[in-house]
Amino acid sequence: MHTFQTRVYYEDTDMAGVVYYANYLKFIERGRSEALRDLGIDQSKLREDGRVFVVRKLSADYHAPARFDDELTVLTVTQDVKGASLTMVQQVLRADEKLFSANVQIACMDLAGRPQRLPTEVRRLLVQVATG
Repeated sequence: MHTFQTRVYYEDTDMAGVVYYANYLKFIERGRSEALRDLGIDQSKLREDGRVFVVRKLSADYHAPARFDDELTVLTVTQDVKGASLTMVQQVLRADEKLFSANVQIACMDLAGRPQRLPTEVRRLLVQVATG
């Protein structure tokens, strides 16, 4: 499990001081990027080699609102790794309170948008931490 800390800034909120719903997607994107980085997966190098990760499917649940100045933790778990895709389960917490959860299916694509197998080393690193 990977953890990423962030804080809610004024720009993340709506007029009521509550995090705007779409900003949770930004929080979990940062969490996924940091999880991959901490595994040693360089997405810039991957792109130079003609491959990128894209979100193929996402299901999300909003449990409770985050508010301005809250300290948040994004938990990321790699659940399943296949030939050209992986699934990550993510949560956004304030202390121990679950605010948001999502299942995210990520596909490996070439720069023209065609599915590509995960590079061997990338797949090995992901399988090493997968829980599924």
